[in-house]
Amino acid sequence: MSKTGSHRTEAMVLGRQADTERRRARVAQALRDLQATGEEVSVTAVARRAGVDRTFLYRHRDLLTQIHTAEQTPAGGGAVGAAVSRASLMADLAAAHERNARLTGRITLLEQRLSQLMGEQTWRDSGLGAPDSVDKLQQRIVQLEQERGDLKLKLDEAIEDLDAARSTNRELTRALNQPG
Repeated sequence: MSKTGSHRTEAMVLGRQADTERRRARVAQALRDLQATGEEVSVTAVARRAGVDRTFLYRHRDLLTQIHTAEQTPAGGGAVGAAVSRASLMADLAAAHERNARLTGRITLLEQRLSQLMGEQTWRDSGLGAPDSVDKLQQRIVQLEQERGDLKLKLDEAIEDLDAARSTNRELTRALNQPG
């Protein structure tokens, strides 16, 4: 190659290196901006803010490492005290939501039981009826519900048998009506 061709190649390489350095500077600035504003840091957010493709970040491992480190740092990174990762905060939040749901269910159950006991006490105090008769009626209701369930199962089985018999009857009728 001629000396001119080598000079052009060198100029292209230098231009590419300068472009890469400008992009790296934009990525570093975008990362600082996201951390300063308390926004969530992610590869996508940094790439969008810096105006680069995500593949650029994956090709430059040092930048990717900085981003992943920043992702694990909670917003407002200068906080005093133990460092808490976003993942651990999310796990704590999920556990708190689960505990809240359990406690809400327990409270509802206790409120229902309290209501039932107060109702029984009111029945006894008012003399309108004995709780024993209420218990007998409730037992009868449970028994009837069980019988209803058994009868529904039997009905469903009978319907299935009827459908199977109808299907067999149709097949036999077709077989008899076909010539040959």
